[in-house]
Parts: sequence; structure tokens; C-alpha cells
Amino acid sequence: MFRMYSDAVDPSKVPQRILSTGDVMPGIGLGTFGSDKYGPAEIAEAVRGALRSGYRLIDCAACYGNEDAIGPVFREAFSEGLDRKDLFVISKVWNDAHSPEAVAASCRRSLRDLGLDYFDAYLVHWPFPNYHAPGCDGDARNPDSRPYIHEEFMETWGAVEQLVREGLVRNPGVSNVTIPKLKLILRDASVRPVLNEMELHPSFQQGELFQFTLDQGIQPVGYCPLGSPSRPERDRSEDDVNDMEMPALRKIAERHGVHPALICLKWAVQRGQVPIPFSVKAPQYLSNLKAVTEDPLTAEELNDLRGCDRNARMIKGQVFLWPGAKSWLDLWDADGRIPGWEG
Repeated sequence: MFRMYSDAVDPSKVPQRILSTGDVMPGIGLGTFGSDKYGPAEIAEAVRGALRSGYRLIDCAACYGNEDAIGPVFREAFSEGLDRKDLFVISKVWNDAHSPEAVAASCRRSLRDLGLDYFDAYLVHWPFPNYHAPGCDGDARNPDSRPYIHEEFMETWGAVEQLVREGLVRNPGVSNVTIPKLKLILRDASVRPVLNEMELHPSFQQGELFQFTLDQGIQPVGYCPLGSPSRPERDRSEDDVNDMEMPALRKIAERHGVHPALICLKWAVQRGQVPIPFSVKAPQYLSNLKAVTEDPLTAEELNDLRGCDRNARMIKGQVFLWPGAKSWLDLWDADGRIPGWEG
């Protein structure tokens, strides 16, 4: 039997989400994006500890540069008795692999690196083939970048649909899309997205997109659920909001006797999204997991946290801008229209 830590959380006690396909997804997971600060070995060790602490959802991606380090951890867990069907693994195709052939190759490479036969979910990481050099600063620009081209995206999505047909992907998904883009994708997809991963935290609640996603039967997955205090320098600006310092959030945290970060996670899970906080420190990721299984927020507290929304996007994506774009707001269709698209 797979060995758990003595203070682990029973995975059956963790909230769950039933996806549109009928698959069951844990209501909180461990993110693995940390390549700007931590090496692959540190992140792999965090995954090992997280599994033994009770986590059963691990969010990965090709561009994080650590899937080949995480793979041996999964293999070890399976060899010790962890049942593959009890583990939910997400991966994503990066922006430099949007052609149908590259999507298929990238998925198979990630499966090999992670030692898996299939992905529980596979997402298109960003809705355009714009990419940046690893570790670049916020002023970096790729001259080959271009705005969203729906016909091109649907070729990428068609390749993901084929992976579903081949049994390599159980639940396809999108990430970093807007309502205008998601409407087009839903209109033209043969296989509908099951997941939508987006930035979600108390100061950036994305209420309209969040509700639209739910209304379409798509499960929201929230990255940066703590407001991303450890995000790369290129994603920082002087007017950023610090969720941990918000008075309403701190007041609720004091009432519960916990760190404000845990209130963010309680809020996220009770709201209906699946947060994927990242940490390499065992006390932190264990506390994160325990927080969503005990001492829930009251209806009044949830209502108070609605007032924390400041539309404070942390991951602005400016490194993906194309020549002629006015600002990073063009990436997010701020006026409700897709720049350059008149279809």
C-alpha cells in the first residue's frame, strides 16, 4: 500500500468536482510552475511529499521544464501501490507547438517524461503561438508573435480532439482565454473544452468569465490562487495589489486563526473553482490541503470577500505581445472584442 505521512490528509476528505465527462477531479491540486525560482529536483521532491500528504491532483506543463524530473516520482508512487486512477494529472501544450503535428508530439513527449499512458486533462496553455525565451524580462518581444487567429487555434484544438479520440487525453481544456475567444471555440469545437484554467484570486475574481465558464458546464481551474506572491519579476508592476494585505481578508484570517493564504484557498474551493497553489515547503502545502477540508468560511465571510475584487491581474502576459499591439490589455480583449478579428 502506498505509504502516506502520519499527518497526511485522507484524499477522500478533499472536496471533489464532477466534470462534464463524468470524471472526478480533486478540488485542490499542487502547481508545479516554479522554474524561475526552483530547480526541477526541488519541485519533484515537493510532488513526492504532496502525494504522501494526500494530494491527488498535480498540475504540470511542458514549458515548466520539470516533467522529466516529476516522472520518476510518479513511477515510484505507482510501484508502491498508488493506483493510477486515483491520480489526476494535468499537462499543457506550449505556444511553440501549436501545429497539429507538434501538439501530438508534445503530448507524447510529456507522457513519456511523466511516465504516464494518458492525461486526465490536457490544455492549450495560451490561445496563440506566441512564445518567449526562458527567463526573459518583461520588455522582451518576439517579432513573430501575432494576435489570436481563430482558424489557427481550431487547428491546434483539432489536434487535441484527436488525442482524446486516441485515448491519450480524457479531458481537453483551454487556458488564458477570454469570453469572446471561448464563445468561438465552443461554437466550432467537435469536442467541447472540459476545463478552463485562468488566473483567480480574491483581488482578481473574473466574475463574468468565471460564471460564463460554469454556465457552459466547464470546470474553472484557478492559477495564482494566492495572488502569486512568488511570480517572476517580469510580471510585477508598481500598482499590483497584494492579496495578503487586504483588510477584509486579513480580518477573516484572524477570526479563523490562520494565514491569509489559507483563506484564499477556502474561498476558492467554496466558490467552485479548483485552485492549484504552488509550494516546495512541506508545512505550506500540507496546510493548504488541510485548509479546504475543515473550518469553512461562512456565507457572510464569502460575501465580504466578494468586495475584495480589484480587477488586479498579476500575470499580464506582455511578453506575448505582437508588433502593433497597443498594450497587454489587447491580449485579454478588454473591450469585449478580439483585436483584428471581424468574423
